[in-house]
Amino acid sequence: MRLRLHSYWRSTASYRVRIALNLKGVDYDTRTVDLRTGAQRDPAFLEFNPEGLVPVLEADGRTLTQSLAILEWLDEEAPQPPLLPRDPFARAQVRAVADIICCDIHPLNNLRVQTWLRDVNGAPEGQLTAWTHEWIGRGFAAVEPRLEAGDWCFADAPGLADCCLVPQIYSAVRFGVDLSPFPKIRRVADAAAGHPAFIAAHPDRQPDADRPAP
Repeated sequence: MRLRLHSYWRSTASYRVRIALNLKGVDYDTRTVDLRTGAQRDPAFLEFNPEGLVPVLEADGRTLTQSLAILEWLDEEAPQPPLLPRDPFARAQVRAVADIICCDIHPLNNLRVQTWLRDVNGAPEGQLTAWTHEWIGRGFAAVEPRLEAGDWCFADAPGLADCCLVPQIYSAVRFGVDLSPFPKIRRVADAAAGHPAFIAAHPDRQPDADRPAP
């Protein structure tokens, strides 16, 4: 199967998909969509995703959007290693953490919301920073007690929740959010920092990064 990921290096939603593809050992190529220049509003890109967002995954000419939908499709298409546990209750617990991150935290802090708050609502940078800290902090406070005691969110190997949490940690660090109240979340960050799939997916490792890592 030929896969192409339409991505932006600092998009946390794209980052989730890169991690999952790497964990699965699936080959793919990347096409950059520069969100800062408005490439997501180009008519050619809107044919892939009328919402004008990344990521978009092409799979043999078919397109998938929304990172969680892509992750679940990928887990069914390439079952090993699994991103979700077999037990239905355990799967629901993992999905709950993923939903907190992808539905409650991320949408309030992504580029288009920040741009609207600044350009339309006139929010100064200090208010934007406070907004970001507030919603990431609240979300992480909800995630922290749900995590298990090992290196990863659940079980002894990375899965769906880790694919979602690690990019959100990257965003939190980027915006200067204090992570000291969240030892389990910091533990996952430490584990990811030493895992090849997460290292390769890191924004600074992407070819379109401002300063790509060597």
